[in-house]
Amino acid sequence: MNTQELGMPQRHPAWPARTGTHRGAPGPQGYGTRAPDGGNRTARAALVLGVVGLSTSVVFVGGLLGVVGLALGLGALRTARRTGVGRGRAVAGVVTSTLAIMASVAAAFLFVWYANQTQECYEPDSFRQYAQCVHDQFDGA
Repeated sequence: MNTQELGMPQRHPAWPARTGTHRGAPGPQGYGTRAPDGGNRTARAALVLGVVGLSTSVVFVGGLLGVVGLALGLGALRTARRTGVGRGRAVAGVVTSTLAIMASVAAAFLFVWYANQTQECYEPDSFRQYAQCVHDQFDGA
């Protein structure tokens, strides 16, 4: 008797054989199973640090997070090249971490430039005097 006579659907050769185990349970690796470690965790950490670093880059913390994220992302790329898991997240982590570093450096330069332009205005008696002084500095009066 074959499977057609029993009314059971035929198994396509590309479909995995059913082993009776649950997904992710120890057993043969096949279609629909994950890597034993759950993926490239270093790539995930690099992506998270890159995104958080990018969002906090204005307060200069993002640059530090970006440096750590960049190091993790480059390590994750090496791991992804070896295992084939997590390459997209690793690349996204490297890109967002690099952007976080660049944004922090740009914010630092802008902060120093602004401080240099308004250094005469740092001892006002009131906020109104400070605002007027800054306005005068940038208008060239």
